[in-house]
Amino acid sequence: MKNEMDLSFTAKIENESFARTCVASFLTPLNPCIDDVVEIKTIIGEAVSNAIIHGYNNDGVSKVLLSVMIENQQTIKMIVQDFGKGIKNIEEAKKPMFTSKKELEHAGMGLTIIEALSDRLEIISTLDLGTKLIMVKSLQQYDETKHD
Repeated sequence: MKNEMDLSFTAKIENESFARTCVASFLTPLNPCIDDVVEIKTIIGEAVSNAIIHGYNNDGVSKVLLSVMIENQQTIKMIVQDFGKGIKNIEEAKKPMFTSKKELEHAGMGLTIIEALSDRLEIISTLDLGTKLIMVKSLQQYDETKHD
């Protein structure tokens, strides 16, 4: 049985923490371990930040779409989509320290972090039409013997 949530919010950087918190709350019934929660919140934070900053230039008007599906009790599928400027060269964008916003202090690691923390990352992007990140993460098995 699949459970799913969908969110839409404006491209303001302060909505990044809102998105992370919503996803963490949505996953609470699965009783995930702290490490998984931290990693999923990081994945969501990086993906949403990229959509807001790189897709929309933090315009505060455009919409970011976020979907999260619990495909079974173990696998989480996350989709972050924008309809902004798109990625010119996906392979180049995935390289550590590559950024289209060199003026930003922490730019260049978002996709690298997402790829490292996800079990699977798919990037679909078309110039001037936007970008969709599809990320899959399997939760660790919860071992009750370790949590007495």
